Amino acid sequence: LMADKKDLPIEEEEDERNLNYNPPAQKSLQEIQELDKDDESLVKYKQTLLGAGPMTAGVSGPNVQVTRLTLLCDEAPGPITMDLTGDLTTLREKTFSLKEGVTYRLKIDFKVNREIVAGLRYHHVTHRKGIRG
Repeated sequence: LMADKKDLPIEEEEDERNLNYNPPAQKSLQEIQELDKDDESLVKYKQTLLGAGPMTAGVSGPNVQVTRLTLLCDEAPGPITMDLTGDLTTLREKTFSLKEGVTYRLKIDFKVNREIVAGLRYHHVTHRKGIRG
């Protein structure tokens, strides 16, 4: 778990990807809540995971909202955190530099608004001396 690994140096973390994973067929949140209504323990478990009430989030916003990015580096004095909930233009004023070849981790905090998400895609772009790499 991430909580267990936060004190480990970056090199000692294991790669936990399972490349043979086949996701199940996607179901809506409503369908999942309707399944197994007669099993009290499953109903309680689903309420713990999904919430007790009906979904009230509007359909106007994105289904997944990234709220914070944190850059963790063993050579940095502390984590670099970027709050993505406010005005994003202020982030352009905050710059940071990493030495070439340094190892770092990126922690992404996000919120799922409506439906269950089967997977996320991350696209990483870096700039070096003003040139996109």
